Amino acid sequence: MHDDDVLIGSLMEESWLTLEQVAAACAVEPEWLLGHVREGLFPHAESVAGVWRFASASMLRARRMRQLERDFEAVPELAALVADLLEELDELRLRLP
Repeated sequence: MHDDDVLIGSLMEESWLTLEQVAAACAVEPEWLLGHVREGLFPHAESVAGVWRFASASMLRARRMRQLERDFEAVPELAALVADLLEELDELRLRLP
């Protein structure tokens, strides 16, 4: 890993995206995303002055959840649980040598 890779990764992790940006990037309607936010299924989302913003990790989470809901007809809570487990698995894989 190069120093540049660490810097780029850190910048992406600290960037925030709007509701519309995440919805467009994940091919979902903003209403779908907002409904899931209201259910508490996006822990990396916050409202600032009435505008929702999302950590960049939310894009992968939204894609995974939408795919689980679509492909397996999973209810949103189950899709969020599976997304949580996949995120933990990703973190553990990063720790491996």
